[in-house]
Amino acid sequence: MAPTPVAAALKGLCPRCGAPGLFKGLLDFSDRCKVCGLDFTTFNVGDGPAAILTLVLGAVVVGLAITIQLAYGPPIWLQMLIWLPVTVFGVIGSLRIAKAALLGSEYRTAAHEGRIAPPETLP
Repeated sequence: MAPTPVAAALKGLCPRCGAPGLFKGLLDFSDRCKVCGLDFTTFNVGDGPAAILTLVLGAVVVGLAITIQLAYGPPIWLQMLIWLPVTVFGVIGSLRIAKAALLGSEYRTAAHEGRIAPPETLP
């Protein structure tokens, strides 16, 4: 039974059968599902999730850092001590979820690389 998109992304489940094992490492996809055999290498997740997360998480972290600086005025070393780990763990944790969600979305919509129609088929 196919999992819900949210469950598949949060738990790293196969989008076809719901078996665990979408990832073989922290951020690397397995080659295929051990249960149903779905080939994960045919999906092209690319750098989209990383780019979006960098922009969104970067904006949130900078906004919070500015707010704390203006409200409390801590030293810069304390700001760095707070925000560097928050940024690193935030990106890694959310990147795994975003990559799984994008792969699941590509599976559900049967997405594939765009192809240009041959000139003789155009009106």
